[in-house]
Amino acid sequence: MKLTLQIWRQKNADDAGRMVTYQLDDVSPDMSFLEMLDVLNERLILEGEEPVAFDHDCREGICGMCGMVINGVPHGEQRATTTCQLHMRHFKDGETITIEPWRAAPFPVVKDLVVDRSAFDRIIEAGGYISVPTGSAPEAHAVPVPKPDADKAFEAAVCIGCGACVAACPNGSASLFTAAKITHLGLMPQGQPERDSRVKAMVDTADELGFGGCTNIGECTAVCPKGIPLETIARMNRDYLKATRG
Repeated sequence: MKLTLQIWRQKNADDAGRMVTYQLDDVSPDMSFLEMLDVLNERLILEGEEPVAFDHDCREGICGMCGMVINGVPHGEQRATTTCQLHMRHFKDGETITIEPWRAAPFPVVKDLVVDRSAFDRIIEAGGYISVPTGSAPEAHAVPVPKPDADKAFEAAVCIGCGACVAACPNGSASLFTAAKITHLGLMPQGQPERDSRVKAMVDTADELGFGGCTNIGECTAVCPKGIPLETIARMNRDYLKATRG
């Protein structure tokens, strides 16, 4: 495959940044998207040029590090797929591919396609944990959990914190991420004592960090590689109203 790559290059947060065009030949359809970028970087290094900086770690769709906007869509157009799981067979020979970083005020560009997503860490620090002393770990079946609650909790717990929801949202909202972290704890018996304080602290922190509000457009769920449903946000909003009532 022959490809034309238009890649966002930016030295640091203060640099204006620009799109740079690269031609890449002999791309195997069996390569992952990140392997294709590895091939480009190997060539750039051999030519004495600066390689393209991009985030990656596990390359197994688990860590959430590999976020980038591909042809205008976070992680690309394949549903329920992270960038590292996207393969070049989904593109056409001779195609032009545009690659950009997440674009949101709370995600400043560090370099090229790398953005600082530590704002997510601060949302978690605000309440995304259970701190009530419980003693030693109880036997797995000692605390009954209704299966519908367990299913919803697991559905939310698969969030990998990649930030695609923020990058896709016209408002730059972190509501889907925040709701997923709140929901998977709030549905478990162990999470009940801090349920009200948790949702208030995490939602307020997201607002303070500059993330936008949710207007139920649904772009977040459309690009979420783990398929977190939009109703998760509704559950968070109900909990927040309850926590702040009176």
